[in-house]
Amino acid sequence: MKKSILSLTSVLLLAFSTNAQKVEFEEYNLNNGMHVILHQDNSAPIVTVGVMYHVGAKDEVDGKTGMAHFYEHLLFTGTKNIERGKWREIQSVRGGTGNANTNWDRTYYYQTYPSNELKLALWMESERLLHPIIDQKAVDTQNEVVKEEKRQRMDNAPYGKVIYGDVYRHLFDKHNYGRPMIGYIKDLDAAKLEEFQAFYNKWYMPNNAVLVVAGDFEKGTAKKMIQDYFEPIPKRSAPERIKIVEPERTKEKRVKEYDSNIRLPLIGLAYKTPSMKQRDAKILDVISTILSNGKSSRLYKKLVDDKKKALQAFSFARPLEDYSVYIIGAIPLGKTSLDDLIKEMDEEILKLQTDLISEKDLQKVRNKFENQFVASNSNVTGIANSLARNYMLVGDTNRINNELEIINSITREEIREVAKKYLAKNRRVVLEYLPEAQKKK
Repeated sequence: MKKSILSLTSVLLLAFSTNAQKVEFEEYNLNNGMHVILHQDNSAPIVTVGVMYHVGAKDEVDGKTGMAHFYEHLLFTGTKNIERGKWREIQSVRGGTGNANTNWDRTYYYQTYPSNELKLALWMESERLLHPIIDQKAVDTQNEVVKEEKRQRMDNAPYGKVIYGDVYRHLFDKHNYGRPMIGYIKDLDAAKLEEFQAFYNKWYMPNNAVLVVAGDFEKGTAKKMIQDYFEPIPKRSAPERIKIVEPERTKEKRVKEYDSNIRLPLIGLAYKTPSMKQRDAKILDVISTILSNGKSSRLYKKLVDDKKKALQAFSFARPLEDYSVYIIGAIPLGKTSLDDLIKEMDEEILKLQTDLISEKDLQKVRNKFENQFVASNSNVTGIANSLARNYMLVGDTNRINNELEIINSITREEIREVAKKYLAKNRRVVLEYLPEAQKKK
């Protein structure tokens, strides 16, 4: 009986996975250039409305950093028709939730409501684009909020500079990915109100945005609402994007960072890797999974379980539009030196560069990606995000459906070649992230 139950569970999971692998959507453009993506799913009475703007920290100019992230906060202040400070209250009273996030490439706002509140969600997002409150009071208030966020996430958080990308300046000499995503507080403090307003006018326009509606709705009704609320918003001349080419590194670079919030050092091997649009970026995701995803991964098993040289071992890829970032790292245990950890990590990298991984290990990786895919697209909020990101940054909305196909087509030979190409020692930055006390020594 137990075997039958397990078999039934496996069948149900397989069926769910198979169904989840195809996300149906429709996309079109409004007359003002705003791109619209609709994903109808009437299985639950909820709906998500998301708007992604093609502007992030990389689009800022010298001396005026932090603007993109600042707007993530500022545009919750209120609008001409939404009283100052009432945005969250309206959401809560009507049974909704919402938030926003920023990175180097884009800024994303989203709201999720009971499906009978679709009209409200669309109206609020159109208000955010058409009638935002951008005055000195709003700027001063949000400046304090941004400073507090920086203190919590970066200045006072252990290893915060690694997690939130403040160390990328060691990896990028020319590209704006080398700036912290949150910007420099001194720039925000010095910025005048008209500079904040100018940033909004430069980037926040319908023809620099994608609108996604995902969930329980009727298409004809939704399209009429979208047309009514968004098409009257005038398009403007899209800003010219300056493409910055980052030179290839030809010599290993070693740097030190100090943090008063940590007691244990961290060693990181950082690499500039290809754009998230490229196949090699997905292969590096596979390599990351092989090295450190889970307790059975190579680095974790070797450094943490078997040799007990590390408290933690990790690797992660940060996919970005122009280039991506890949970091392999570990936190030493006991008297293990950072150089010893580098030696151990280099041994595992060399194995990937010289030996083919087993078919069994490759299948294990594919299974993990399938589980991640199902989890990320298990609700309409996740699907809305994926659709917007794939359209705007990858240039292919249907990547949401062929992502697993790409992963499953990756060969053992490709893994070996990509490891050779991108994880070479002369292409990396070795980051020693040390307790502040060691700086005095």
